[in-house]
Amino acid sequence: MLFFLRLFARLPLPLVHLLGAGVGLLGLLRARHRQIVKEHLHAAGYGGAGMLLAASAELGKGLLELVPVWLRPYDQILGWVREVRGWEHMETALARGKGVIVLGPHLGCLELAGLYLASRLPITALYRRPRQEWVHDMMQNGRNRGQAHMVEPDLRGVRALLTALKRNQAAWVLPDQTANSGEGQWMRLFGRWAYMPTLLYRLQSSTAATPLVFACERLSWGRGYRLWIEPLPELPPDPALAAPLVNGCIEGLIRRFPAQYLWSYRLYRRPHIDMPPTPDEVQP
Repeated sequence: MLFFLRLFARLPLPLVHLLGAGVGLLGLLRARHRQIVKEHLHAAGYGGAGMLLAASAELGKGLLELVPVWLRPYDQILGWVREVRGWEHMETALARGKGVIVLGPHLGCLELAGLYLASRLPITALYRRPRQEWVHDMMQNGRNRGQAHMVEPDLRGVRALLTALKRNQAAWVLPDQTANSGEGQWMRLFGRWAYMPTLLYRLQSSTAATPLVFACERLSWGRGYRLWIEPLPELPPDPALAAPLVNGCIEGLIRRFPAQYLWSYRLYRRPHIDMPPTPDEVQP
């Protein structure tokens, strides 16, 4: 299998994205998948068949582009980043000497965003080990390049993030995922309650690190990518007050190229133990 993936990785990026778009559109034949994507798009204000088709095509591109991003030479994939907007925010944050918490939502080519950052500064990130050993090896070899350091999401992994921040390095956190029970709180994203992790707020409270939001926009026709780095407003210490500010910035970045968000991710599912706020607790 790895042999054929290495052959696929040699294809030009425009062809990879063309094939990926086809794969993504075929995914609409699965009724449950189509229903989830439509539901999430509608809740965010994106109705209509056009956005459904665009989001599905981008989902397929994101899936297939993982192969060349992980298997091609490092210098080649870094060259796909055609433009960086907002690097001055990273420089300002590092000048403070408290470390940088980089928040990477499921938007655009997240893998390439991390690898680009790792080419310019040390970055530590949590990852979940896949079931297949060969996939794990391919992923690790693809991600642990430059100054990247991948750690598993356990107590030692969290300690590694804290250590990186105390060394004025970067710690990568996924802000828009469903937290394990007891590791998150209910927050609203696109107007809907989601049980999201509080790791960002715990890390910032411990280190006074600067949080930044980033995403790697996929340019049309396989022309490459544009990296966005956005600052956040000063956050209050209470996560309940800080979360609307953080999620508002994430929503704003997603709305710049909404088709490239991972609308198929079941962010709004409910953990068995924790329950969402009652209607009386929902604020406008």
